[in-house]
Amino acid sequence: MKVAILETGRPPGKLVEQFGDYPAMFGKLLGPGFEVESFDVAAGKLPEPAAHSAYLITGSPAGVYDPLPWIAPLEAFIRDAKCAKMVGICFGHQAMAEALGGRVEKSDKGWGAGLHRYSIVRSKPWMDGASDISAPASHQDQVVFQPPNTELVATSPFTEYAALAWTDRPAISFQFHPEFSPAFAKALIEQRYDLVPDPDAAIASLDAPNDSARVGGWIRNFLNGDPA
Repeated sequence: MKVAILETGRPPGKLVEQFGDYPAMFGKLLGPGFEVESFDVAAGKLPEPAAHSAYLITGSPAGVYDPLPWIAPLEAFIRDAKCAKMVGICFGHQAMAEALGGRVEKSDKGWGAGLHRYSIVRSKPWMDGASDISAPASHQDQVVFQPPNTELVATSPFTEYAALAWTDRPAISFQFHPEFSPAFAKALIEQRYDLVPDPDAAIASLDAPNDSARVGGWIRNFLNGDPA
């Protein structure tokens, strides 16, 4: 299956040389059976909405409310690509929510980083019956108003709208980062050491087991149209 990766940002500093870019991370997460084509959205490159059957929107250092010239076209693309399967991660999750009737703000809770635990409040056919999951997080923006035509899938005390599934289009989104390896998530916190609350604890948390591979399986199931 071919998946178009809408690349909305790159790892900071020299991390891209060590860990690869986000399309490469998602290619590894999706695994065999998926062909990935990436589009540099921040450089103004977007495919036609009907050109692909599946899209994945990556994370970004930008906020959906930032006055950047590529954000409005991305949100228009999200609205127009209503027949394609769509997956949003972190910024992608926020951009989908904002484009489709929700609201995103810089949270007064500050940075969320390290390994976060989420409760599954609604299981979908592409999931496997898990009651909770742990996955790397790295964000200070949050969805604060749930978009219409969505179901809440996962939540946490820090992130109320941690995962959403749309009911009027084939779309799902996650605030957390299943594509991040623990090593990359740690390196990212080190880049933001003075911004993240208790960065040493956040780094140490990433040594615990995570469910990134499980969430990757959910995304594969969703894209393939197969049950878990």
